[in-house]
Amino acid sequence: MWRTYFENIFNPARLKVKAMQKEMSKKYWRNLPEASLIPDPIAEADKAAKAMIARMPTTPAPQHAKVQAKQWPKRQPAEELEDDGASTISELGEVAKGCRRCPLWRDATQTVFGEGPDNAKVVFVGEQPGDQEDLTGKPFVGPAGKVFDAILDDAGVDRLKVYVTNAVKHFKFEPRGKRRIHSKPNAGEVQACRWWLDREFALIKPNLAVALGATAALSLLGKAIPVTKMRGQVIEREDGLRVFITIHPSFILRIHEPADKEAERERFLKDMKQVKKLMAA
Repeated sequence: MWRTYFENIFNPARLKVKAMQKEMSKKYWRNLPEASLIPDPIAEADKAAKAMIARMPTTPAPQHAKVQAKQWPKRQPAEELEDDGASTISELGEVAKGCRRCPLWRDATQTVFGEGPDNAKVVFVGEQPGDQEDLTGKPFVGPAGKVFDAILDDAGVDRLKVYVTNAVKHFKFEPRGKRRIHSKPNAGEVQACRWWLDREFALIKPNLAVALGATAALSLLGKAIPVTKMRGQVIEREDGLRVFITIHPSFILRIHEPADKEAERERFLKDMKQVKKLMAA
């Protein structure tokens, strides 16, 4: 137990080998139960300390601050949300700029609302904006968005004719060095933002929704479902909306093995071809 405790309290940033040897000569180390553990953490100390520093929150890149400053004047609190008066997606997007339904608005640059025609037959729902989406104010323009666009094109689906949005409209992240690392929204944040998603669907009236990942499925169906098991299936809601279940395209980006990545891309392409057939049904 002591050895386990010793391993877990070791702090590489506070390592002082000379001071340690001054307090207790190395010849006495053999009597210590943790002595055999000492060489490895010392050897890895420099690398571990640098990793700790890299994980520490720091000031975001200047670009983020500049873009955020430009957006602040547009972020007046949205009042009377239950009667927003919006009759088009464009009007609803303007109202959403002042959304404060959950705390995520405080750190995000701006609301990233959906994009696409008001009469789209299908609505693709992702999880939340990423770093690039947060800066541009447009959904699916980052690395995952590029994968999404390419596969839609291969499947014969015109992105300009579909509506693309997210379950959560503000970027949730953790600062790490100069980077902002995606952090998964919790159930409360998803629920708070579902109001906007419901309004989008009420205005567009699509006959099909595509849940891209678990968070989107939770928002659309009101319950958690195992995406890997339900992938490729269509679930009909009580209001008659059909919901097609698949992965989020960012999943493809996280696969390192080229053969596995290509296989997953083909599976997602197959899903999108199925979506195209459902759009015509």
